[in-house]
Amino acid sequence: MSEDAFIVSPTRKHTGTIIFLHGLGENGENWKHLLSKMVKPNIKVVCLNAKKIPLTLNKGFPTAAWFDLASLDENKLEDESTIMRAVDKLHDIIDEEIASSKVSSTKTMLAGFSQGGALAMYAALTYHKRLAAVMVMSSWPVLRHTMPDAAINNTNTPMLQCHGTEDPVIFYKWGLILSEALKEMNPNKYEFKSYEGLMHAVNEQELEDVKNFINKIFP
Repeated sequence: MSEDAFIVSPTRKHTGTIIFLHGLGENGENWKHLLSKMVKPNIKVVCLNAKKIPLTLNKGFPTAAWFDLASLDENKLEDESTIMRAVDKLHDIIDEEIASSKVSSTKTMLAGFSQGGALAMYAALTYHKRLAAVMVMSSWPVLRHTMPDAAINNTNTPMLQCHGTEDPVIFYKWGLILSEALKEMNPNKYEFKSYEGLMHAVNEQELEDVKNFINKIFP
């Protein structure tokens, strides 16, 4: 898996893992640097890299993406088959990481930014084991017509969702649609944080909130 990921290796006994999925057109390198400054020495961070696929949104140009996207319109038709293939693949990666590291699912956090966050949240809710936590930034609800029925697990798992109010890519209102759904499914352990004026990016306050959440999950 290391060929498909940037990894922060623990320097003490490995007791927790974060699996992170980047946004469209990125790779995991920048997130590795950001997250490496947040975690304690017993935590492993796996920043996965998406393969380049012909992206319909980019007129078929090969783009690093977790699944195909035709539009960022709220009422877009989603390519359900490629999303579900990505979900199944991510479930397999989590299983492989747990098997190889011997660190259980309950000590594994799933997280992501933008498209990576959208996939991470759906994968968490449809994963067969309980996770430590889920954390998403600047994301939207994929396959929302399947929820809440598809949510077979992790509806009482700690969750943090972050979104900038001026996001011009994944509009803030999409973040609110995801927020309403998560609040309903997970009323006790879900938290939403918004950042006034923030666009499709992160800022110091958001990174501080993410760090605090990680260290609350992995004290």
